Amino acid sequence: MDKFILGGKELSSRLLIGTGKYGNNKILPEVCTESGTNMVTMAVRRVDLDNKEENIIGYIPKDIILLPNTSGARNAEEAIRIARIAKAMGCGNWIKIEVISDTKYLMPDNLETLKATEALVKEGFNVLPYMSPDLMMGKRMIEAGAAAVMPLGSPIGSNRGIRTKELIEIMIDGIDGQVIIDAGIGKPSDAAMAMEMGAAAVLVNTAISSSKDPIAMARAFKKAVEAGREAYLAGLGVENTKGNASSPLTGFLG
Repeated sequence: MDKFILGGKELSSRLLIGTGKYGNNKILPEVCTESGTNMVTMAVRRVDLDNKEENIIGYIPKDIILLPNTSGARNAEEAIRIARIAKAMGCGNWIKIEVISDTKYLMPDNLETLKATEALVKEGFNVLPYMSPDLMMGKRMIEAGAAAVMPLGSPIGSNRGIRTKELIEIMIDGIDGQVIIDAGIGKPSDAAMAMEMGAAAVLVNTAISSSKDPIAMARAFKKAVEAGREAYLAGLGVENTKGNASSPLTGFLG
């Protein structure tokens, strides 16, 4: 597998995973291991340093990079404050910006996300902004110093797959930076598709945590991401609207 450099850090896996919606946090270490991930995201508001059983950080293997997220932020100001809290808690300088004021569809606010990205990059954070697919806004976030942009495939937690495929393909082609597909990926084949499109990585949470066997599902996503990336590097075959025989159609009857 080719190298994956994110925020100056070389990662061996292009699968990032989330930590929400698991029935029991004790399963997380094995999920992390089977997924092969190097980076795990978590909501800062779920970290309880005073409660060992509920403190999500205690279940994440020490060799994995923490990617705190600003879930719950409704504007740039709140996202910036949450990022600073995460750093003060010892979570490092990685941050996934989530700014969502829409309570029905949970769609991110791109403008407020850009404002938070600009401010936090200046403070030395490695910023990964979660966003609605938009070429020009994606360009602005990369120009502001984002380590990558994270457009949604479909509404967060929906498991509906990559419904924004054409918009994300435009972003992958038009942005001078890395695109990580986040939200909506519902099954391993979605992750493989994302990698075949040329995405740098995918972030998966609900599809793993809500499955009947999260450990086995984590392993399946690992394989799908690797297969999709390998297919992308190999070069996908050309699509045709008409049939194109793989063997000659003449000379076989004499």
